[in-house]
Amino acid sequence: MRTCTTTLALAAAALLTLTACQDTTQAGSDSTSESKAPAPASPGSNDDAKPAALPNMVGKGLQSAQDQAQAAGFYVLKSHDSLGRARNQVLDRQWKVCTQTPKAGEHLTDTTVDFGTVKLTEDCPSADQGEPKEAGGTMPDFAGKSVKAARQALDSSTSLTVADLSGESRMVLMESNWKVCGQDPKAGSKLDGQPVTLTAVKFEESC
Repeated sequence: MRTCTTTLALAAAALLTLTACQDTTQAGSDSTSESKAPAPASPGSNDDAKPAALPNMVGKGLQSAQDQAQAAGFYVLKSHDSLGRARNQVLDRQWKVCTQTPKAGEHLTDTTVDFGTVKLTEDCPSADQGEPKEAGGTMPDFAGKSVKAARQALDSSTSLTVADLSGESRMVLMESNWKVCGQDPKAGSKLDGQPVTLTAVKFEESC
């Protein structure tokens, strides 16, 4: 009787092991054979680009300009702060268009349209300041630029200290609202990983 019990137990264990192996193999087969259908081309992609007339949207509200560009077939849209303060256009209806690139005319519909903007209460600058450019190995002249723009221009590994020039020891929290008055190292110096110090005041204040 003892021998029979042992034999039955071994047979049951073998059967369970075989079943588990088959389930695992089947699951692996399902996971490797699954394929995804290709995503459809988005509007304005190279697959369906065609010439179309891009309107002149300078002077319009940013939201209206974007809607008009899309109605004309242009879906690759971006915008930037024309004052060079590196502010984000979070609420499009609060910004107006100062410049557009490319200008009005016939372009392929996959062309990127870039709007230079300011807030509704601000005047457009005589020259668009564009987006911050990478400093590279030479210290730029940040005087009058926003602290945010200076930070974006510097390498992300740069140790940056910003001090309130007014002497009130205010914390520089919204960096796009503060302008640079002084800097160390000075403009034109070689940048090779050394720390950078900026002094700043709010834009409505004088250095």
